[in-house]
Amino acid sequence: MVGMMGAGKSSVGRRLAMRLDVAFRDADTEIESAAGCTISQIFERYGEPAFRDGERKVIARLLNEPPHVLATGGGAFIDPGTRAELKERAITIWLKAPVDLLLARTQRRDTRPLLRNGDPRATLERLLDERAPIYALADFTVDSREGPHTTVVERIVAMLSECGAYAA
Repeated sequence: MVGMMGAGKSSVGRRLAMRLDVAFRDADTEIESAAGCTISQIFERYGEPAFRDGERKVIARLLNEPPHVLATGGGAFIDPGTRAELKERAITIWLKAPVDLLLARTQRRDTRPLLRNGDPRATLERLLDERAPIYALADFTVDSREGPHTTVVERIVAMLSECGAYAA
């Protein structure tokens, strides 16, 4: 699962993993576990480049595990190396969401380092403008809208079934 922060990668990913009867992994959780601190602390102490380096390594490790659903962080797919690994070794799905929905979801918790300075809406708009062409390189695009995540999960299952990646 790739896409902007707040698109629903973790929430949808957990439900998709249950539906597919596979494990679920959240790259951000795995990074925090490996680092022994929160993502916010990693950003504060070491900066975004160090975070992205750790993220790249954790995702590469996770891709060696048996098949599972992986929710990546919002910037993971933007990194050319991480994107290449994901494209080569996984089926990538862009959870696409409009800025209003992203803003509503990300404001629920103060855990997004990139939204702490300045206007969160302007930051999300800028990031989405920059990242959308790269997210569009994912194998599939699914709109993540308000409403039950199970609807999004069923759309993903249908896409995976159509391409032969999953037999319902």
